[in-house]
Amino acid sequence: MTERPGEGRRAAVLTVSDRVSAGTASDESGPRLADLLTALGFEVTRATVPDDVDQIRDQLEAALGSHDLVVATGGTGLAPRDVTPQALAGLLEYEIPGFGELMRAEGRRSTAMASLSRSLGGVARRRLVLALPGSPSGAIESLEAVIPLLGHALSTLAGEAGGHPRTATEEAGPWT
Repeated sequence: MTERPGEGRRAAVLTVSDRVSAGTASDESGPRLADLLTALGFEVTRATVPDDVDQIRDQLEAALGSHDLVVATGGTGLAPRDVTPQALAGLLEYEIPGFGELMRAEGRRSTAMASLSRSLGGVARRRLVLALPGSPSGAIESLEAVIPLLGHALSTLAGEAGGHPRTATEEAGPWT
C-alpha cells in the first residue's frame, strides 16, 4: 500500500454493539478496522458502546475533539436496535452521499444484502465521520471502498489541498 492518507492523523474506531459492550461477544470488526487504519498511517484509538442513540452520540462527539477521522462500526442495518444513523443525524453537519454509495456498491459484489445497509459518510466539525456495517467483512469492504477518497477528503476538511483553512474562531465557536 503506497498511499498513507492517515500519515500524521488520528482516527477513532467506535464499535456499536449491545453484546460487545456487555462482554457477551467479542469485537471482531473494531480490531480489524484499527489494523487497516494503522496500516494507512493513522494513530488509532478504540472504544465500544451499546446500541443507544445518546451513548453513541456522546462517544462520537468526544472523538471529534481529537480525531480527524471517526469510524463507527455496527448499527447500520434494519433491526430495531440498529440506531447508528439516527445518532449521526443530530451530529453531522452534512452527509457525503458518495461514501455510502461506494460502500454499498462494493458490498453488493459479495452480497445483495449490502443494499440494505445504511452505511454513510459525513462531516461534523470539519472531521470525517463514517458509519460502517458491524460484520467484519462488511466493515473492511466498506472502508477499503473509500480509501482512495480519504486523503483528499481529510486534507480538504483540514483546510489543506486548496480547502479553506480553519480559523481560531471556527475552532472555538462563533460566540466566544
